[in-house]
Amino acid sequence: MTATSQPSLLALDGRTGADRVLLGGKAASVERMRRLEIDVPPAFVLTTAVCRRFYDPADGDGSVPSDVWAEVPAAVAELGRVTGRTFGSGDRPLLVSVRSGAAVSMPGMMDTVLNLGMTEAVRDALAAESGDPEYASDVWRRFHEQFEKVVGEPAPADPWAQLRLAVAAVFRSWQSTRARAYRRDRGIPEDGGTAVTVQAMVFGNVDDRSGTGVLFSRDPLGGGAEVYGEWLPRGQGEDVVSGRMDALPLAELAGSMPEVHAALMDATRRLELDGRDVQDIEFTVERGRLWLLQTRAAKRAPESAVRHAVSFVREGLITPAEALDRVTAEQVETLLKPRVDARAARSAAVLATGKPACPGVAVGTVVTDADDAQDQADEGVDVVLARPTTDPDDVPGMSVCTAVVTELGGSTSHAAVVCRELGVPCVVGTGAGTVTSLGGRVVTVDGTAGVIYDGALPTASPASSSDPDLAQLTEWARAETGKDGSLAELLRAR
Repeated sequence: MTATSQPSLLALDGRTGADRVLLGGKAASVERMRRLEIDVPPAFVLTTAVCRRFYDPADGDGSVPSDVWAEVPAAVAELGRVTGRTFGSGDRPLLVSVRSGAAVSMPGMMDTVLNLGMTEAVRDALAAESGDPEYASDVWRRFHEQFEKVVGEPAPADPWAQLRLAVAAVFRSWQSTRARAYRRDRGIPEDGGTAVTVQAMVFGNVDDRSGTGVLFSRDPLGGGAEVYGEWLPRGQGEDVVSGRMDALPLAELAGSMPEVHAALMDATRRLELDGRDVQDIEFTVERGRLWLLQTRAAKRAPESAVRHAVSFVREGLITPAEALDRVTAEQVETLLKPRVDARAARSAAVLATGKPACPGVAVGTVVTDADDAQDQADEGVDVVLARPTTDPDDVPGMSVCTAVVTELGGSTSHAAVVCRELGVPCVVGTGAGTVTSLGGRVVTVDGTAGVIYDGALPTASPASSSDPDLAQLTEWARAETGKDGSLAELLRAR
């Protein structure tokens, strides 16, 4: 099917019938939640077919096609009708988020632009509506700073011009250096394209009964069955994901707004059962009302991948073959790698401590710049990247490091999530000034305990291949392949 014969714009109402390839991951997530009748801010998507036209010399000219753009005002008006707000004007103004989303999630795509549609009149209207000029000024500041950083130019005064520029920036990000490199390294086709999701804003920073958070339906580190997440009162989603602000344990939400927490747990259970996998969920609470923004299969550490794969089979949610699909040979090998020797750790100097974000042990020289990390890794140096926080620009450097350390952020921050995908030991939230104090030193990073030691420490014996879950996976793999061998060998042979 050609791009021009596929839908260009779809309202995400839970009934589109479109697949992830056309909708992209973020819009498919919204569509799925709407289908399950979970509260999600209304949204529409410019599909991946539009991205292909954007780059087609016979159809596009590197801008949003005019016939597609002609459909956008009606779609935005529908967001306004549902929310009772008006885009870019009025006493109850509508602001929107603009998000990239390819069929396969990849670092390198454009960051989200929040609070789009902001003007001076809108700022004043938000101040009047909320009764809090500081909140309105905060939204104004956030929008202008983020728009210029992500889109690459100052935001124009006209909301429609803001929207068109942001949409075009998402499509351009498909061909960013980072995105191209990621696709090349993982064999992802070049012609897929990204979709653009435009969604009505909800505000976690509006009052004391508002906030934002990220949770995993099960522990993505150690593999436990308990819900694992963080909550930031009076924040917006990027505050948690970026790691710029230290969030609170999810239990704090249960204490302050138990009815919201109960609704969140109910939605989490429903999404996990529907997806038959551990879910990574972003949510916002606005004036005491829960809104879910995104759900997806969670990135997980190697031990967690093994534990959850076996648990889901035991619970009757997946088959043994599906469990084997969810564990890689590399994850098994990581789990079987040595750990920090306990006796050596007791006598070693501890340089910093933080939150364990991805388990494992690594030794390397601390570098504080992602580009320098790449250069030194190319020269054969084992490098530990230490940053205040990480963002998508740092991913190429993170991917060649032995470990990553950040001063800020929690276990749902960008650094934590990316390192779990890469299988790189990671410690986050070590405190301001850590980067400066560690630069140039040889350290041992214990991503399991959340400790950075001075020097290169010896290691102890790893987990045994007789571990019950590893043994169970090995039994399933041998039954499926009809071969003998280690679990890693059998997984590679499938």
